[in-house]
Amino acid sequence: MESSGANRASADFAVQSINAVDKSFAAQSDQRDRLHVAIIMDGNGRWAARRGLPRVAGHRAGVAAVRRVVEHAPQLGIGRLTLYAFSSDNWRRPAFEVRSVLALIAAYLRLERQPLREAGARLEAIGRRDRLPRKLLRSIEETEAATAGGRRMHLCVAVDYSSRDAIARAVVRAARGLSGSGTPELVRRVLAEALTAESGDVDLLIRTGGEQRLSDFLLWESAYAELVFTDVMWPDFGAADLEFAVAEFRRRDRRFGGLAEQRSIVSVQCSGKPEGPAIGGAR
Repeated sequence: MESSGANRASADFAVQSINAVDKSFAAQSDQRDRLHVAIIMDGNGRWAARRGLPRVAGHRAGVAAVRRVVEHAPQLGIGRLTLYAFSSDNWRRPAFEVRSVLALIAAYLRLERQPLREAGARLEAIGRRDRLPRKLLRSIEETEAATAGGRRMHLCVAVDYSSRDAIARAVVRAARGLSGSGTPELVRRVLAEALTAESGDVDLLIRTGGEQRLSDFLLWESAYAELVFTDVMWPDFGAADLEFAVAEFRRRDRRFGGLAEQRSIVSVQCSGKPEGPAIGGAR
């Protein structure tokens, strides 16, 4: 009897998970033709050091870059923008820098709450919340509530975020719900629903600052993302840099493991080579 009850519970969980996937896809249908761009905002500290300024000054300058990118993104067909603001590994940095960065995030959310709402942007924070300062947590919750009706762009801010941690939590959730009765395909669907419900699959991932690694950011979601790396430090990153990265993305032939002639969607090809900063890409 206990086994039968467990099987029914597993089956119910499986059905609920599949339904959740379908609802998630339906809810995002108005954004299917728009890009999901994720950005690793790197180089604030080095930008400041080159100018003889404290690292915190670089983080402050980085906030202005966030404003520029958020304002310009919808004009480039970006429907979802995910910014890597503070990784779980960043807790290892000096306490003063950590406090300053988290305070800057809280201040940005308070100051930009109304502009985001007026621009039709919906803000959502992804990552752990149990370790965040109460003031920052309150700013996140209030800004999420105030911008919940935004439909022009979905702005995700990753705070205390680790992709490995997100995957591990999704695996635990799937294991508990399926009770060993799930097929590989069902497990994959459950994991995909859990991992992409917040962030969604990434089309283009940009990293500033010259480094070329993912740094535990949206690993599952970026499985087929186009990668663009630029030497431009984040505080100097602007609308022209974003335009260049999107143009580079649109020049690429995305096959998702198949052949070009098999695709049902024709890739947009840009003619000529746009002028812009030196950018390297990996496919």
